[in-house]
Amino acid sequence: MEKLTTIAELRHYRQQLSPEASLGLIPTMGNLHQGHLSLIQQGRSQNDQVIVSIFVNPLQFGPNEDLDRYPQTLDTDLKHCRDLGVDAVFCPQPQELGITPAESSPTLTTVVPPQHLTSVLCGRSRPGHFQGVATIVSKLFNLIQPHRAYFGEKDAQQLVIIRHLVADLNIPVDIIACPIVREASGLAYSSRNQYLSDRQRDQASALFRSLESARQQFEAGQRQAQHLLATVQAELAKVPQLQPDYIELVDPQTLQSLDTIEQQGRLLIAAHLGSTRLIDTMLLTVRQPSTRQPIVAIDGPAGAGKSTVTRQVADRLGLLYLDTGAMYRAVTWYILESGIAIEDEAHIAQALDNCQIRLEPQADRPQCRVWVNQHDVTQAIRSPDVTAKVSTVAAFPAVRQFLVQQQQDYGAAGGLVAEGRDMGTQVFPQAEVKIFLTASVEERARRRKLDLEEQGYEVNVSQLEAEIAQRDQQDSTRALSPLQKAEDAIEIQTDDLTIEDVVDQILSYVPKS
Repeated sequence: MEKLTTIAELRHYRQQLSPEASLGLIPTMGNLHQGHLSLIQQGRSQNDQVIVSIFVNPLQFGPNEDLDRYPQTLDTDLKHCRDLGVDAVFCPQPQELGITPAESSPTLTTVVPPQHLTSVLCGRSRPGHFQGVATIVSKLFNLIQPHRAYFGEKDAQQLVIIRHLVADLNIPVDIIACPIVREASGLAYSSRNQYLSDRQRDQASALFRSLESARQQFEAGQRQAQHLLATVQAELAKVPQLQPDYIELVDPQTLQSLDTIEQQGRLLIAAHLGSTRLIDTMLLTVRQPSTRQPIVAIDGPAGAGKSTVTRQVADRLGLLYLDTGAMYRAVTWYILESGIAIEDEAHIAQALDNCQIRLEPQADRPQCRVWVNQHDVTQAIRSPDVTAKVSTVAAFPAVRQFLVQQQQDYGAAGGLVAEGRDMGTQVFPQAEVKIFLTASVEERARRRKLDLEEQGYEVNVSQLEAEIAQRDQQDSTRALSPLQKAEDAIEIQTDDLTIEDVVDQILSYVPKS
């Protein structure tokens, strides 16, 4: 693991990375606890390289806040990072980032997020805080250029602001929100928890209990903010040592106050316990009774039998088989027909504005009929020329973004079955049924060997196993569209199952209409 303290060292580290390597960033202020460690673990599982930044940012502390006594435990933090397989830690001094300690750099160029996001909730009592956060996060994104950055959902307002920052400034990084990690009492992990005595830690757990009481009312059908907030207040009142700064119910995306939860609402609390300020939050989602047909999202590694199973599941349910492979082929055909050089990503991205793909099920065959604009390209997309070029075209982020949007448009009304690497996590996160279809490397190699032998090829099983294991590693760590199992996906291990067994098992999870 490399310890980097200067921008020069950081840039040298970044320049040495392969252009194909995915890079995950976990920005922290150090004093790492279980919440931070969960971010690192998720980043480690999704990227080739992981870098943790440790920087106590003076710009986000007010004049009377705890900058001078904020806990700093660099040696312990470095050990945690090393134990979790972090590749590099960037831990600069403020001066290295252009911040002078005496005056917190009033002449430094700062990033100012929209006022409607920064003037509410924590922003009311911490003026300038989120400008300080946005400025340093922007610096880190610019210096490190990560593919993904990981933030905890406990800091919900910060998360919304950073997502707006990335979208508004066109910063090419995926913001990954990670679940809150809690102590056994329910208290959310925080570096400031160490300011608390044992008695205060017990008292602080009332934050979670109050949110949980409101959640129970919500699950019982209560949707009115007035009643939900009153429930939180009543629970907090049992611990008079907790002095609320705010208790609010807001829209999770806009942070605007809600009177009634129609689809989603986020409860947020900030409170003082002695001299320590604590925050907590909980997302409340209305589960609408659905009259639409379901979406079945099937993910899994290559060679697990996804395509065959997906077609049969779609056929048995009478739903659309969303042939994503055909969609990538259709884009490739369109690019070739348009006369655009296959390596010209900029012109390809521009040409997609005039490309409309339509899939039409065929009753007598498993493949969909494929249309591009007004052209039936069902056969044309299987040509050798398209086959030879589709991998190049599919690798472009603009093509991926375009097709994900088209796939999501198909899914808006439900009624489809789709397979891939991230259908359940990125393309259809609200799918009614999420399946992660897998098999051991040995079993997938055995199946591949039979297929190749039927085609007259002699194969070495050990070589096949090595190739499949390498493909798994590449797919799970790629920068674009990595292989991921959704948290709520049902895993089906297919080693000892027939195709019919797998299809029947998936169908058993599909809700009856």
